[in-house]
Amino acid sequence: MSEEWWFQRDGERVVWRGTPRISAAFPGIAVGALVCVLAVAGALTTDGRLLAGVVPGGVVAAWSVLRVRRTRFVLTTRALWAREGVFGRSVRRVGVAKIQNTAFTQSLTGSTFGYGTVTVEVAGGHDLDLRRVDDPETVQATLRGQIVGEDRTIPGSTTQWRSVLRTTREIRTSVARAESSPDRDDRR
Repeated sequence: MSEEWWFQRDGERVVWRGTPRISAAFPGIAVGALVCVLAVAGALTTDGRLLAGVVPGGVVAAWSVLRVRRTRFVLTTRALWAREGVFGRSVRRVGVAKIQNTAFTQSLTGSTFGYGTVTVEVAGGHDLDLRRVDDPETVQATLRGQIVGEDRTIPGSTTQWRSVLRTTREIRTSVARAESSPDRDDRR
């Protein structure tokens, strides 16, 4: 065991670790701060009991920060792990063999400040988004490297693949002959 929320098998190694940037919490912080300002303004102008609105505003801001700070991503030689959650926890493991494709996107600010979202298409499951990670292009390239294999080679030799091609052509020729044969029984 390597950490409490993900595990590592023998020979498996960590290739990349990441977290969302804290800027992902800014919208929630802004809403929380606005609620606090409105609560203080309301308490000063109308009723002092409105000052209690500072508590929910603070909770919204704190929740946003905690949600981002508790999100983690780990890529190993065998799997991609994602953890989210503040009080509870949601952990998702996607085997490298189940990753079909990857893509990354960057907004204008993401391009300027070097962050973006990497989308991982999963065979037989929901896509996984690694939101607001640093240098998404490198993260995507690292993921692709794990999909193809570290040595980036196709398994088997040229001779083996030529043999597969020859056998496939022989099968195709046999099927074509059988379909065009006059002795073929078309009664079904």
